[in-house]
Amino acid sequence: MAVRLSRQNLILAGLGVAALAILAWGFVPAPVEVDLGRIGRGSLAVTVDHEGKTRVKDRFVISSPLAGRLLRIGRHADRQDGSDATLRAGDRVEKDKTLLAVIEPADPALLDARAHSQAQARRSAAEEGLNKAAADLERAQSLHKQAERQVERDQRSYRRQGVSQEDLEKAEFGERAAAAALRSAEFAHGVARFELKQAEAALLQTRVPSPGEAPVGPIRFEILAPIDGMVLHVYQESATIVTPGTRLLELGDPTNLECEVDVLSIDAVRIHKGQRVIVEHWGGARPLEGRVRVREPSGFTKVSALGVEEQRVNIIIDLSDPPSARPTLGDSYRIEARIVIWESADVVKVPAGALFRRGGQWAVFRVEEGRAVARTVTIGHDNGLEAEVLSGLADGDRIILHPTDRVADGVAVRERSGP
Repeated sequence: MAVRLSRQNLILAGLGVAALAILAWGFVPAPVEVDLGRIGRGSLAVTVDHEGKTRVKDRFVISSPLAGRLLRIGRHADRQDGSDATLRAGDRVEKDKTLLAVIEPADPALLDARAHSQAQARRSAAEEGLNKAAADLERAQSLHKQAERQVERDQRSYRRQGVSQEDLEKAEFGERAAAAALRSAEFAHGVARFELKQAEAALLQTRVPSPGEAPVGPIRFEILAPIDGMVLHVYQESATIVTPGTRLLELGDPTNLECEVDVLSIDAVRIHKGQRVIVEHWGGARPLEGRVRVREPSGFTKVSALGVEEQRVNIIIDLSDPPSARPTLGDSYRIEARIVIWESADVVKVPAGALFRRGGQWAVFRVEEGRAVARTVTIGHDNGLEAEVLSGLADGDRIILHPTDRVADGVAVRERSGP
C-alpha cells in the first residue's frame, strides 16, 4: 500500500533533518586560530653579543726620572708671559713643546755617588730601549709599505674581477691595521728618545764633582710632552717631593681607540682573529665596524651580577671606521659588541618560535589545505631568533608560529585575524 506524505509531514521531516545537521555541526571542532609565517631565503648571522668598553691603544705614563721637588703640573713652554696653566684631563699636548712638569733638587742627595750610579744604569737602559724602538719602527714602516702595495694590487685585480670584494676588504683592513701599528711604533720611538734624553739630563745632575771642582748648582729638570695627544689623567697635580718612578701624568691619542670585550670562555673558543664585529649602542647614529685583533690566551674569574663565578676571556677589537665617524667616542666608554662567528647571505631560514622538539628531533607545523601537518626538519646554524633549515622545508612553505598545545597533527587551523 503506497504511503502518501502530506505537505505538512514533508515540512516537519525537513525541519528534523535540519535540526540534526545543526546539532552535528555543533559537535564539529572549530579551526584553531594561529599565527602564520612563511619560510624564506635571506641572510643569517650568528653572533656572540657582550658589553665592553673602549680604550686608548697607546697609553704613556709620564714618571719622574729622579728624586726632587716637583713644581705644580702645567707650565707651558710656549707661553710668552711665563704664567702657569694647570694641565687637566682633556687638554691637548704638543710633542717637545708642552711643558708637563718641572723638578728641582730637593737636597744634596741628588749629588751622591749612589744616585750617580743609578742614573748611569737608567741611561744605559734608555739607550737599549731606543735601539729596540728604532728596530720596531723600521719593521712597522716595512709592514705598512707592504700592506699598501697589497691593497694596490688587490684594487687592480678587483677591477679585473681577479679577487673578490671580501679579499679586497681584508687587504684594506690589513693596511689600516698596519697604519695603526706604525703610529704606535712612532709613539713608542718618540717616548724612547724622550726617556734617553731625560736619563742623560738626570746623569748630569747626579754627577759627583771632582776634588777642587765646584759642585753642580741647582738645575731645573724639565719634562716635555713626548707625543702629540691629550692628557688622559693627572696623577700628581700639586707641588710635592717625588722619588724616581713616581707617576705624574698619563698621555694618549683618544682618536686611536680599540675595544675590550670580556666574553664567557665557552664563547671565546669560537672567536678568531679577523672576524667581523658590529659595535652598537655606543651613542652614535649608526653602528661601527670592527675586526677581532686578539683573543687573549689567558682567562680570568669574574663574579656576575647574580653572584655566580664565571670564567671570562678578553677580546680586543680594532675599529675599522675612521675617527671622523666617531668624533665623540672616548676612552673607557661603554659599547655593545656583536662578534660575527658565522654568516651567510643566502640560506633558507625559519623563525625560532616555530620550532619545537618531537621525538628528539626538531619539528614544525606546516599548513597544508587548512590543516596543521607536523614536519621533521634538520637545523643548521641558529642565532636564537632564526635558524638555518638544511632539510624538511622549502622556500615559501607556510608554518605556524608559536604553536600552543591545541595544535596537533591534522588539526584544522585558520590564521588569526586580529590581535
